[in-house]
Amino acid sequence: MSILEMKVPSPGESITEVEIATWLVKDGDYVEKDQAIAEVDSDKATLELPAEESGIITLKAEEGDAVAVGQVVCLIDMSAAKPAGGASTEAKLAAEAPKVEAPKAEPVKAATTYATGSASPAAKKILDEKNISAATVTGTGKDGRITKDDAVNAKASMGTPTGVSRGEERKKMSMLRRKVAERLVEAKNTTAMLTTFNEVNLTNVNKLRSEFKDAFKAKHGVGLGFMSFFTKAVTRALELYPDVNSMIDGQEQIKYDFADISIAVSGPKGLMVPVVRNAELLSFRGVEAEIKRLAIRARDGQITVDEMTGGTFTITNGGVFGSMLSTPIINPPQSAILGMHNIIERPIAVEGRVEIHPMMYLALSYDHRIIDGRESVGFLVAIKEALENPAELLLDNNPKKAFEL
Repeated sequence: MSILEMKVPSPGESITEVEIATWLVKDGDYVEKDQAIAEVDSDKATLELPAEESGIITLKAEEGDAVAVGQVVCLIDMSAAKPAGGASTEAKLAAEAPKVEAPKAEPVKAATTYATGSASPAAKKILDEKNISAATVTGTGKDGRITKDDAVNAKASMGTPTGVSRGEERKKMSMLRRKVAERLVEAKNTTAMLTTFNEVNLTNVNKLRSEFKDAFKAKHGVGLGFMSFFTKAVTRALELYPDVNSMIDGQEQIKYDFADISIAVSGPKGLMVPVVRNAELLSFRGVEAEIKRLAIRARDGQITVDEMTGGTFTITNGGVFGSMLSTPIINPPQSAILGMHNIIERPIAVEGRVEIHPMMYLALSYDHRIIDGRESVGFLVAIKEALENPAELLLDNNPKKAFEL
């Protein structure tokens, strides 16, 4: 017999333990080499654990268990033969087990009397329409049966509702969810966080998207969305206000001459924040393609720890969920985060006239320890200026060239 001990591999630097989120196989199953056998949660991502060899598997950890990196979580008997048809050992034994037929139930005769509190069909229909539980109605019929008149005269209780579900469910949060909660509390408790607001008129962005989005998608295979405009506006503003593109390390401030933009996306395991590296060097096509690639990997649970670490600034778009205004929380150790919101057509004053335009509220949360009011307000105004005049400030007055058409 040749037994392989499968140990938890290291998902990334500084991660010392993971949690078994889901076993994708059962104890006694036959597994193929490289087959995904489990999903494990670290404090940064959910990763699949592939079988290192083929054979019969024996599980050594339960779902929800926290296991150290390097700990044995299962055994694989590599000398075991593959069951006929590829079925697991457990399934094969179940199929070979003798089947026992359950005894046929004797027909039950209808009761000739009614239990107290039972309702006639007509009464039950009326009570259901009035959303009243039969248990709250006193029947005047034979043996306490609820009659149609009882149902018609019944009134809903004004106190605590009865006859409805009031259950609760308790389950352990995933390691990723617990880490997100820990980091959010840390950000609130360890930074001097303030939020400043502004609004932006997206009329000119909408015009450019309407004019070029079909050709852009046809040539590049990705849509021309709002995120590329916002990302390029952010990288421009970071160059103008470098304090926003910095963070605190002890008693030192670290400034960066590159912009690694973290983009908050919603994944099956919760909020994830993959990073678009050197966004300042990417074209609109490059930004859209990279955001799409990272979003697909996050959705499919394939995102890696390296793809979610090292950002210098974060953009979060609550507008896709309908948010009108919010105060986003800083993603530590970064010092600022930009919140986008939904686009609403609103009347605004334009050169003395009232006009309807697509407007969005912007929110910049920042660490006041290293970013002053001048920088925070100026940074947000720079984003507003770029988005309201994108042709000049983001596209060098040559949209076709900027969009690589």
